[in-house]
Amino acid sequence: MGARDCLSMLVVDAANVVGSRPDGWWRDRPGAARRLIERLRQSAAAGALDVPLVVVLEGQARRAAPEGTGDGVEVVHAAGSGDDAIVALVRVAAGGATVVSADRELRARVRRVGAHVVGPRWLLDRLDRPEPGV
Repeated sequence: MGARDCLSMLVVDAANVVGSRPDGWWRDRPGAARRLIERLRQSAAAGALDVPLVVVLEGQARRAAPEGTGDGVEVVHAAGSGDDAIVALVRVAAGGATVVSADRELRARVRRVGAHVVGPRWLLDRLDRPEPGV
């Protein structure tokens, strides 16, 4: 059973989240996406983020990880536009979805189909928190 079959999900616009920090991601898009996915998996395993999590990869970033679910994170490869893939995921989310993106057009599109929206800072703040006891 994939994340799309669950009652609610967190959908991450990987390109937008990665692009929100000027840390040189543009030199290695797949590597930047891979690091984001690893951090999401670690946070999910630590209970810092609720699962299911869906990360949408597009373009070169699709080389970061194969499609599929592992450690509470489902990786989806957008065949074309990542935004279109995210809207399609939100439409089939039985219990609703929260989309992580700062893209104004995407935010408007997913709100029209019932999603809640948060910006990359919301997610990055959660990923940057030290684990309990550290």
